[in-house]
Amino acid sequence: MRDVILWGGTGQARVLREALPCADFRILAVFDNRPIPSPFPDVPIYLGEEGLRSWLAARTEAIEVRACVAIGGHRGSDRVLLQEWLQQQGMQPLTVIHPRAFVAADAEIGDGAQILAMSAICANVKLGRGVIVNTSASIDHDCVIGEGVHVGPGANLAGEVRVEDYAFIGVGAVVSPGLKIGRSAIVGAGAVVIRDVAADEVVAGNPARSLRR
Repeated sequence: MRDVILWGGTGQARVLREALPCADFRILAVFDNRPIPSPFPDVPIYLGEEGLRSWLAARTEAIEVRACVAIGGHRGSDRVLLQEWLQQQGMQPLTVIHPRAFVAADAEIGDGAQILAMSAICANVKLGRGVIVNTSASIDHDCVIGEGVHVGPGANLAGEVRVEDYAFIGVGAVVSPGLKIGRSAIVGAGAVVIRDVAADEVVAGNPARSLRR
């Protein structure tokens, strides 16, 4: 059994716990920067960086602990920075692949990625650090997904799409083959993307149109 802590105490934490087979993983603690109740009645929650340091100092077991950053939404840079900080505290990132997700044998999965239920990672896909591929999302062949990207539930990326760091693809969005989604761009829920999206651009609609940069 492997021991895990979660940083983030809301919905993403619940999703991650469900994705971790109970027989293989034990969640020891949850940490959050806000004083909120624990998402699990059997797992304690601690406040912020000081809470983590105190928890680590009180540990008596010399057993490796892995860390998951349970922060969803379009906060990809926060996820990656937190993952790096947790590594500095001695906890390596845990890559989570739901038992009912499909991952092609030749896909490359970055540290700390989260591939959730019913999602599909197809042939020759490359996922960066801290990527979230949410429920029932699909990423088709030869896509390259940068670090901290979040692909929302039910989104579909066709083949050879490139998504740069920290971009967010909303619920049910569709991205046509061979396109590029720029760094920190946001693709709105249900958008149908038929052209490249620039860095920091926000698009929505069918076909997707620019809302702002």
